[in-house]
Amino acid sequence: GTFTEAEIEASKKRVWDLLDESYKKSKNYKPSSTEWLSSAWPGFKSLAELAVESTPAYPTGASDEIIDHVSKFISSVPSDFSAHPLLTKIFKARAESLGSGTGIDWAAAEALAFGSLLLEGKHVRLSGQDCERGTFSHRHAVLHDQTNERQYVPLASMSPTQAPFSVSNSSLSEYGVLGYELGYSLANPNALVMWEAQFGDFANTAQVIIDQYIAAGEKKWLQRTGLTMLLPHGFDGQGSEHSSARLERYLQLCDEHPYIFPSPEKLSRQHQDCNMQVVYPTTPANYFHVLRRQIYRDYRKPLVVMTSKKQLRFPLCKSDLSEMKGHTFFQRYIPEPHPSEGEFTLVPPENIRTHILCTGQVYYTLLQARELNNVRDVAISRIEQLHPFPWDLVRDHVEKYPNCEFVWTQEEPLNMGSWAHVEPRLRTIFNNTANHAGKAIRYAGRDPSGPVATGNHKQHVFEEWAFTSQALFGEARKPTDIVSGVPKWD
Repeated sequence: GTFTEAEIEASKKRVWDLLDESYKKSKNYKPSSTEWLSSAWPGFKSLAELAVESTPAYPTGASDEIIDHVSKFISSVPSDFSAHPLLTKIFKARAESLGSGTGIDWAAAEALAFGSLLLEGKHVRLSGQDCERGTFSHRHAVLHDQTNERQYVPLASMSPTQAPFSVSNSSLSEYGVLGYELGYSLANPNALVMWEAQFGDFANTAQVIIDQYIAAGEKKWLQRTGLTMLLPHGFDGQGSEHSSARLERYLQLCDEHPYIFPSPEKLSRQHQDCNMQVVYPTTPANYFHVLRRQIYRDYRKPLVVMTSKKQLRFPLCKSDLSEMKGHTFFQRYIPEPHPSEGEFTLVPPENIRTHILCTGQVYYTLLQARELNNVRDVAISRIEQLHPFPWDLVRDHVEKYPNCEFVWTQEEPLNMGSWAHVEPRLRTIFNNTANHAGKAIRYAGRDPSGPVATGNHKQHVFEEWAFTSQALFGEARKPTDIVSGVPKWD
C-alpha cells in the first residue's frame, strides 16, 4: 500500500518516455570529451590542448608583502584569546624565526603556503584524522581558548577578501573521506584539496580510491584532479604501523618507462603527461613550493607527499624565508653542494669515492654520520621528486664526479621503499653519460622483510647503524662510540 497503481504506472511511463526520447536523439548524437568532466574548468587548457602544447614551469615563490602578512597571523593570537602555555611558547619561537627570516620549520612553511594561497584567492581545504592540531602536534590550525573553549582559526582570519580556508578532523573512514575529497577536487580546480593520513598506513583502507580513481582516472575517464595526499612516513623505531606510508605502492602505480631516457620534448612535458606525482621533500621550503605548485599551473595532476615525522622538528631541517619568496621553485633534485658550505669541506669532485643518492629523512642520518666521522670523500644528493623522475638533473650532476661509485640508501627494506623504482632509472641515466656507462648502483638499506619495520627499538638502531656504515664505507660496521645519537666508527 505504499504506492497506488496509478503512481506506479506514471513512474513507468516517465522512465520509458525518457528512454524512447533518448534513443531517438542518439541517431544523430556526437559525443564530446567534456561530457566526462564533472564540471567545466574555465581558464584551463583542455586535454586536447595539453596533448600538443608544452606548459612552462612557473615560479612559486610568494611576494614579500604576502609572506609578511601571513607571518603575523600564524605566530600570534588575539589579545582576548587565552592560548595554551605550550602553544604560546611555540608561537613565540615561530615569530622569532619568521622575524629573522631563518630557521623556518615544517609547520611554519606549510602555514605560509596555505596562507599565501588564501590571500591570492585560492581556496585551501584539508581533512584527515586530527589534522586540525596535526597528528604530531605541529600544525595548530585550529586553536582553543583555555577559559571558554572558543575556537580561533588564524588562517581564516587574515583578510575579509581572502579565499575560504577549511580544515576538518575526519572519522576513521579513509575510503569514504578520500573519495569525498576526490569528488570535491573534480569540481573546483582553483582549490588546493588535501587529505592527510594520521599515519601513512591509514591510506591502506582507501586503496580502492587510489588505484581506481587517483592513479588512473584521467586515462580511463578524462577526469582530472589536483588532489593532494599527505602521508606521514619515516622509520623511527615505532614499528610497522607507524613507519611506512607504503611509498613503493604509489611508485608502482606511476606510468613512466624506466628503461628509456626521455627526449628533450618529453622532458619538457613530463608533468603534463604523467598520471601522478610522488615526492619526498627534505626541506620546509621544498614542501612550501610543492603545495603552491599544485595551484599555479594550467593543468592538474594528483600529488602524493611523503611527510617525514622526524623532519617536523629536526634542527637541521630548516629553511630561510628567502627560499620561499620571489622567483623560486620546487627543487626536484638537490645535489651535493660542492664545495660544501661551512666548515665541512669535501675533497675535489674528481677524488670523490662514493656518491650516495637518497630521498627523504634518511638524508639527515647520512649527513650527521658523514660529518661526525669526518668522511670527506663521499657526496650525498637528494632525489626530492621520485615521479616524474628528474632524469636530466641527475644525469648532468653525476658527471661532476667522474671516478665515483654510486650507492642508493634507504631506510625501508629492500622489497619496499624506492629501490625498485630508482634502480632501473639510474642505470638508464648512467648509460647516457660519458663517465658512468655500464655502471651499477650499490644498495645500502634494510634486508627484505615481510613486516614493514621492527617494533624493537634496539633492533631498529642496529639496522640503521648497519646500512649507514654500508653506505659510507661499503660494509656494515659496529660503531665504537655514539655521540648525541649519531654512530662513530674508528
